[in-house]
Amino acid sequence: MSIHTFSSRDFTRDVSAAKRAAVDGPVFITDRGRPAFALLKIDDYYRMAGKAAPSLLEVMDSIPGGEGFDFDPTKLGMQIQAETLD
Repeated sequence: MSIHTFSSRDFTRDVSAAKRAAVDGPVFITDRGRPAFALLKIDDYYRMAGKAAPSLLEVMDSIPGGEGFDFDPTKLGMQIQAETLD
């Protein structure tokens, strides 16, 4: 794991480069030469925080204003047939 450092100005100019660098390890973003922020892969953050990555259902449940919404999808009348190999 390597640590990369970007100045605030360099980070603003090329966010994609900082994101690519974060694949290898944390990226420190400096402000006036001093570390001010850290950019991490989300998996690394969850590991450090001691939490498991949330499931899609948990993420959907956390969206504000989504309470009380009933979801009852209609069933499709489809049948899937297995393809035979000769």
